[in-house]
Amino acid sequence: MKVSLFITCLSDVIYPQVGEAIVRILARYGVQVDFPKTQTCCGQPSYNSGYWEETRTAARTLLQAFEDSDFVVSPSGSCTYMIHHYSELFKDEPVWLGKAQRLQEKTYEFTQFLVQVLGITDVGASFPHKVTYHPSCHGSRLLGVKEEPVQLLSNVKDLQFVPLPFAEDCCGFGGTFAIKMSDISGAMVTEKVDHVKESEAEVLVGLDMACLMNIAGNLRYRNEPVRVMHLAELLYEGMRVK
Repeated sequence: MKVSLFITCLSDVIYPQVGEAIVRILARYGVQVDFPKTQTCCGQPSYNSGYWEETRTAARTLLQAFEDSDFVVSPSGSCTYMIHHYSELFKDEPVWLGKAQRLQEKTYEFTQFLVQVLGITDVGASFPHKVTYHPSCHGSRLLGVKEEPVQLLSNVKDLQFVPLPFAEDCCGFGGTFAIKMSDISGAMVTEKVDHVKESEAEVLVGLDMACLMNIAGNLRYRNEPVRVMHLAELLYEGMRVK
C-alpha cells in the first residue's frame, strides 16, 4: 500500500502539525506515507473564481504528482472534493480525463480513509474534555463524510461529546466568498461562534482547516477560550497521552 499525503495549502503553510498527526496515526497501523514534493494547490480558488484554464495548470501538476500513488489522503474534505471537479475540467482531453478519474477514485479525506479503507473506528485514544464538532460544507454535503468523524469521536475514551446547535450551517468562510462578501461572511461566522459558545464545549473539532481557521479567528477576536483542532490532531494527542 503506497499512501501519499495531499497536504493542501493551509495545512502546509499554516497548520503543518495536522499533516504530522495524520502521518503518525497511519504509521501506528503500519501504513507508510510519502510526500510528493511536486504537489501544489488543487486549484479550488481559481476554479471558484471562473479561471478554469489556470485551474487546469494546477490540476495537471497535482495529477502528475500523485500518478504512482495507490492511495492519496488529505486533511481537507474541501480540497479532496475539488479533485472530483477535474473530470469536468478535462472532459475534452481524454488522456487527462483518465488521469483525473483515477486520482478521484483513490483520493480520500483522512477519516474516510481511516474508516472505509483501513476499517478503523477506534484508535485507542483518550481525551478527557467536552468536545463539539463542526461538519464543513464540502466534506459533509458534497463528499458525504458524515458518519466517519462521529464514529471516531464516539470511541475516544473519556471524551464528552456535545452536539453543536445548527451544526450544518456554514461557518461563512467559503474561500473567495469571505473576501468578496466579507460582511455576510463575518455575520455567518459570528453566528457560528454563538452556537459554539451555546454548546459550552472546551474544544471544537472539524475536518477542514479553512473552516476551523475562520471560526478560531472569531473566537480569538471575542476572547473565547475554546480550543480549535483538526480531528487528526485530537486523535493523535489522545493516542500519545494514553
